[in-house]
Amino acid sequence: MGWIVEEAGFDPERVTTNGNKFMLGNGAIGYRGTLEEFTKDQLTACTFAGLYDKVGDQWREPINAPNGLSTRFIVDGEQLSLFSSEYESHHQSLNIENATFQRSTVYVASGDNRITVKSQRFVSMKHLDLILMRVQFHSSEDCEVTVQTGIDGDVWDINGPHLENYESLKRDGVIGLSAVTHELHKTVCVAEGIVWEENQFPENDVRGADTIYRSIPISCKAGTTYSFVKYVAVISGEQGDSPMESALSSVKAAMNTSYEYQLDRHELLWKRRWELTDVVIEGDKEAQFALRYSIYQLQIIAPTHSERVSIPARGLSGQVYKGAVFWDTEMFMLPFFLYTQPDIARNLVMYRVHTLEGARRKAAEYGYRGAYYAWESQDSGDDACTLFNITDVFTNRPMRTYFRDKQVHISADAAYGIWQYYEFTGDETVLLDGGAEVILECARFYYSYSYYKEEKRRYEVLDVTGPDEYHERVNNNAFTNALVKMTLEMALKCLDILKMNHRKAYDALIERLDFAEDQHNLSRMLQGLYMPQPDPLTSVIEQFDGYMRLEDVDQKTLKSRILNKNEYLGGGNGLATTTQILKQADVVLMLHLFKNLYSQEVKKANWEYYEPRTEHGSSLSSCIYALVASDIGYADWAYRYFMRTATIDLTGESKQYVGTLYIGGTHPAANGGAWMAVILGFAGIHMDQGRVCLNPSLPGGWDSITFAIQIKGQRFRLSINDIEASIHSEIGNHSAQAFVIGTEERTLEPGNGLSSRYIGKERGDGLVG
Repeated sequence: MGWIVEEAGFDPERVTTNGNKFMLGNGAIGYRGTLEEFTKDQLTACTFAGLYDKVGDQWREPINAPNGLSTRFIVDGEQLSLFSSEYESHHQSLNIENATFQRSTVYVASGDNRITVKSQRFVSMKHLDLILMRVQFHSSEDCEVTVQTGIDGDVWDINGPHLENYESLKRDGVIGLSAVTHELHKTVCVAEGIVWEENQFPENDVRGADTIYRSIPISCKAGTTYSFVKYVAVISGEQGDSPMESALSSVKAAMNTSYEYQLDRHELLWKRRWELTDVVIEGDKEAQFALRYSIYQLQIIAPTHSERVSIPARGLSGQVYKGAVFWDTEMFMLPFFLYTQPDIARNLVMYRVHTLEGARRKAAEYGYRGAYYAWESQDSGDDACTLFNITDVFTNRPMRTYFRDKQVHISADAAYGIWQYYEFTGDETVLLDGGAEVILECARFYYSYSYYKEEKRRYEVLDVTGPDEYHERVNNNAFTNALVKMTLEMALKCLDILKMNHRKAYDALIERLDFAEDQHNLSRMLQGLYMPQPDPLTSVIEQFDGYMRLEDVDQKTLKSRILNKNEYLGGGNGLATTTQILKQADVVLMLHLFKNLYSQEVKKANWEYYEPRTEHGSSLSSCIYALVASDIGYADWAYRYFMRTATIDLTGESKQYVGTLYIGGTHPAANGGAWMAVILGFAGIHMDQGRVCLNPSLPGGWDSITFAIQIKGQRFRLSINDIEASIHSEIGNHSAQAFVIGTEERTLEPGNGLSSRYIGKERGDGLVG
């Protein structure tokens, strides 16, 4: 298996999921894993990071650029297609080690002529606007072949069309296609040049309203291989910035180098990425491959180029979920980057700083102060989420949902991400550059949103929706209240840090935000905030007020009531709404985030109670059950949930529809969750007051795991087996670092190593069934 994702044969039913499975990207653009002859009908897409458009009253969504890799073969008048032509074999693969996609197809043309078409492509990690593809073909008999290759501007749109005013050109052998976005009038340009690697062939231009192709007739000699390289630049910008000139220049510069030269530089950067992020699992090849694939998916969507974009919930796999940034990023993806590439982590949290004004506008819209971060955030931070997100499959009418209105925990998630970055790196500039302001405004929002119940002398958080979206508009959701408390604590700590270390910045911020009275209010609210507690008899924490009074039905019974496989289980009339069946981890997620605040008994009682009641209708859910299962010694359950998380994009067996809404695409939160399950779960890594704590619980069959982490600018390499953990501090590290392995605390000096035996957790399967 190694590093290769591959598939033999061609199944038309898998075209959409393979588009996700064989994705390429570099954080600035993503290119779906479709074949070069495919069109928008097969969901071919080259998606920009951070460029959005809205048409009429439809949903605002990302822009898909014209397809600069489009290539077709016509043999003796017949256009070759896996959908309509006879073929002998087809194979496609993705090398996740160097991020290259390959295909090889043998068609059977007129008579017994075998036409073999091969290609390899990559989205450059060196030049973020560049895509390269090498195409090779040969025939077993002499024949006439016409190669049509160029730029297809008839793009896939879910809620478009987003591109208009197409213009094509050809200059010095390079062709270009430009268009303007409908809403904001941004210019999108694709330029393409080709270099034949043997003989040159004459070509004719074929232009359409939104396409430009080269038509190249070739008299193919049997057994002779013909090959060419396509150099494609994809650029967006303001019309006055001459993005087309930039695209043309980028292509011309690349054409002066070889395909091998560009691939070599691309591979060097990927080699460095894997040095920082790879996790080696000994004893389980299937888990090893699934985890590396998950890490690969995170790498191809990481914004290395800008702190004004973040990672959308479906990565760069198209326009699904409106290309919006959710809380997924902070809670499920950020940990991976914090531990491995903190510079990228800083970009992710600074996105929340740059979208603060949008969060302020949303808070004001609902009559609150402070910052209420968007449930579905795009470039400005304004909420792209509509009031009617789902269509009822029975009435075909839109259903009112409360994702936008009541998922107030998103502000805490945004603030938490910033604080996590500060704690992991010690970089106070993130606070000075706007992070402190975000945290304070989020805390102010919660004070404004909360309700003080006089007779109980406590603050409550009412009318909210937690991660379990099957139950909307509930009171005192345990997860939400815990995050509100955390935000209040972070805000007060943040003020202390600024006051002590940056007094001028502290004074300026307090004055500009008029925060003096708020500081007193936050302290008072922190002391009086209601926090749901474990039941004294069962140790179970009620998910929200009244949850235990709902119908306690098992999942099999609930699913027997389903009339339509795509019906939504939540909302006002959803089957799960009046039951204890959950969409995803809620209390269990809280127990992971605040693991040091709860006993093993409480964590175990809640995991056992909520696990059979969780439907896992979200890709965010399984990894959380894996993490807490590892914590409480249920290694077998943890492994099952880890594998479910890590293989979600490999199998394509995820939920594709909610109601009539298509929600396919990649699952970066699950990819991050897979890494979390291994490093934070099986290795038991977590930070506690500046110390790196390890409390391992390896699955059966795993001999060891080896990986690297970065803490406060220092790099460490760890190796853990069933009984021992070894840690090495790199020579370039600047100071000692405290580690706690099991219950033993050790200090590691730069350039040194240590090893310590630990007592493994008592293992058990937990629940049966």
